[in-house]
Amino acid sequence: MIAALTGLAGLLLTGTAHAYPIKDEALTKNELYSSGKLAATTCEEPAVKDGDAASVRKYWTGIQSCLNTAWKTHLTEAGLPFSTPVLKFGKIPKKFCDYDIDKDNSMSYYCPESKTVYVQIGKDWLEDTNDLWLFDLASAMYGYHVQNLVGIDKAFQAAPYANKNEMNEQIRRQSLQVNCLSGVFLRSVWPSLGRTAKDWKLLESGLKDSGDAKGEARVYGKGSNIAYWTKRGYTTGDPASCNTWTASTSRVA
Repeated sequence: MIAALTGLAGLLLTGTAHAYPIKDEALTKNELYSSGKLAATTCEEPAVKDGDAASVRKYWTGIQSCLNTAWKTHLTEAGLPFSTPVLKFGKIPKKFCDYDIDKDNSMSYYCPESKTVYVQIGKDWLEDTNDLWLFDLASAMYGYHVQNLVGIDKAFQAAPYANKNEMNEQIRRQSLQVNCLSGVFLRSVWPSLGRTAKDWKLLESGLKDSGDAKGEARVYGKGSNIAYWTKRGYTTGDPASCNTWTASTSRVA
């Protein structure tokens, strides 16, 4: 499941004062929301094969190249900063970016300080590789980089919260926003992928089945909300639709 295997910068929040709901305009009125729709670009998916880690690495690298092209054009034309993130594969170091790294077989983390996406590919990511799940995961991880570039991550890290419930909701708002940004990118390249409505429905169904595992802290959101925000971004193709910071609590549950 995407949520269970994706690293969040938000786990290091340090705020303490009460100031809810979110009021920081770097989050609620960020310039990203007025940047317009992502222009249509071409993205050719590299071949990928079940059980072949090398092909998965090649696939992720190819999709990130498409992401670089699309977001560089979009952000620079909007007068927003852009730089290419570093992409690394391998066993994620235990203290990468000062995170407490999970013990999952497969996982990915983004470090805002070094602008690095680190991907650890295990056996569970080598099954059913031909659907859109890997594409969506790579795009969502890139969403953290976009948040970092436009100042959303910095504002998120500084956001105050009164208790653990508020902290977790803020983490969910960040996480669900990258799901939406993934949908925005998918829409911008969809005509070039040669995918069908069946591929989208399969992804949507998988997203609905994802989310926080029973008994764990709710920091990724319900599967229905992950699917909602991804579809919202895909339907509009516009980052303006991804303002999770002003969404109702139920939409980020």
